[in-house]
Amino acid sequence: MLKPIALGTAVAGTLDILFAMILTIAFGSEIGSMLRRVGSGPFPQAADMGAAGSLLGLLVHFSLMAVMAAVFVMLVRTKPQLLDTPYRTGLAYGIITYFVMNWLVVPLRFDTPLPPKPLSIATQLFAHIVLVGIPMALIAARYLKPRLA
Repeated sequence: MLKPIALGTAVAGTLDILFAMILTIAFGSEIGSMLRRVGSGPFPQAADMGAAGSLLGLLVHFSLMAVMAAVFVMLVRTKPQLLDTPYRTGLAYGIITYFVMNWLVVPLRFDTPLPPKPLSIATQLFAHIVLVGIPMALIAARYLKPRLA
């Protein structure tokens, strides 16, 4: 169980943060600032910590991704038939993580308005489905399916 969680965290976390960095640059912002904002979720002081705050943001990002991966692996361990259709399961999990993060966690922490802007919805749905949900489902299917059969 540990291997698909660790690999899911590493792969999805890396894909997602790289996409966030690309978007950050495309919209004319600084990557360090974006990472400090991520870190400021649980650690408000991260916003003023410079490089240390950016590193903290990266750790927070991968910690959140580890929680997402662990929840996913626990879910498919209790319902192994979900791994029969990893793309559909990854799509569903991506949508769930999108709503949890963007309609619950972020608005509660940062007091952002709902609904999000259309561009935010599109980019975040893409990230959560294509870069998080589907990779996690494929990794889980690869490592757990033979054991569960």
